[in-house]
Amino acid sequence: MDYRIIDAHAHLWLHQDTEVDGMRIKTMEGGKSLFMGEVRQMLPPFMVDGRNTAEVFLSNMDYAQVSAAVITQEYIDGLQNDYLEEVRRQYPDRFLCCGMVDARKPGYFPHAEELIGKGFKAIKIPAQRLLLSDGRVYLTSDEMMRMFRLMEEKDVLLSVDLADGALQVGEMEEIIAECPRLRIAIGHFGMVTRPQWQEQIKLARHEQVRIESGGITWLFNDEFYPFRGAVVAIKEAASLVGMEKLMWGSDYPRTIAAITYRMSYDFILKSDLMTDEEKRLFLGENARKFYRFGNLVELPYIKNMSE
Repeated sequence: MDYRIIDAHAHLWLHQDTEVDGMRIKTMEGGKSLFMGEVRQMLPPFMVDGRNTAEVFLSNMDYAQVSAAVITQEYIDGLQNDYLEEVRRQYPDRFLCCGMVDARKPGYFPHAEELIGKGFKAIKIPAQRLLLSDGRVYLTSDEMMRMFRLMEEKDVLLSVDLADGALQVGEMEEIIAECPRLRIAIGHFGMVTRPQWQEQIKLARHEQVRIESGGITWLFNDEFYPFRGAVVAIKEAASLVGMEKLMWGSDYPRTIAAITYRMSYDFILKSDLMTDEEKRLFLGENARKFYRFGNLVELPYIKNMSE
């Protein structure tokens, strides 16, 4: 490859121990987690201690020739700000780490101020988790908008995953109108296998909005590798907003319980539906510009023993 690959959506944690909607999520052995009432394979089974560390991810990245990654967060993993602060300080050229506040209950604005003060350049909101059993937290609430205005002022990026379809698209339109300079990355490729996914993609018609594909192999898991339906969806999204608004993301490590890390993007490289220039933009160049990565490492291809 003669260009750099950047992963726009990955996760790191030392352990999981949290609750979502009153249901427990907790790290077990052999890569498994107790997840909302059932045992799920959260990590590949060889990650026996449940520690999803930066060093293990870097080994995967180096092997797969991925130069840098955006580390996002999710409430199902618990807040990982303390660990991610260490990661971003230790590996500034390899990782852009998102801080996260618990927006499910009021009073989080001071925490957002604290995270920004510590140097986090992005804040994550798992907005699909704001549809609570005891009421909905709106993205346009007074405290949320106050946080977004601060982020716009401080040039802090918003990483957001939305609920299925168009449910929260109207709220996002209000945020974009109120904070037109706020950079926004919308995750999970608009929940591409759900009805009305295109409405989330259309948000990228706004200048400062991008779409990243973290979890696209999970969403097309029933089809499985080489995920031709995912490539068709990427092309459809490009027809709506332009390929320059779209970015690859792996949703590491959850997706690599089913496939390898390299497989999470090489279905793009091997596709005959995208041009070389489209692949270059989608796999790295768009993310390099949007996330402002510099000093990207060049990683050699290492042959497998089976080659």
